[in-house]
Amino acid sequence: MKKKIFIILLLLVVISIYKMSGETIIIPNESIRLRVIPHSNNPIDINAKQKVKEYLEHNIYEITKDIKDVKEARTIISDNIPTIESNIDALFKENNYPIPYQVNFGYNYFPQKTYKGVNYKEGYYESLVITIGDAKGDNWWCVLFPNFCLIDTKEKHEYKSYFKELLTKYSKK
Repeated sequence: MKKKIFIILLLLVVISIYKMSGETIIIPNESIRLRVIPHSNNPIDINAKQKVKEYLEHNIYEITKDIKDVKEARTIISDNIPTIESNIDALFKENNYPIPYQVNFGYNYFPQKTYKGVNYKEGYYESLVITIGDAKGDNWWCVLFPNFCLIDTKEKHEYKSYFKELLTKYSKK
């Protein structure tokens, strides 16, 4: 009986900690979003979107990781647009993807979005948007500055819960 009570209490503690640890990240008003919209949802176009996304995650993170304010972010992003375009050109040539694309840094329309559990209204937001072809596919987006989503891609961690280990240990007895 004591074992069952212990397991139930432990389970309640684990659930409480899990719920309290859920992050709510609110995108600040002075932020810059990043969005890639593929030509369509067919596999070739989705693959092109994925390749652009992966390029951006790695390279944009590197050029923006030390930025401290939005003015500096604007300057660095603007200064790097020719490089971004050149690298996407090379990426498309390398993968035999002949669809045109456009890189736009400014105020771009975003439909309503949910990010980390918070809903954001549709509207025009400062952003770096890469549209591929007709841009009718499902987009990928994140927050470029401050680096909310690009940071997540840099490090993969495996977290172990002390409480989960205890629960596993005692549930086997």
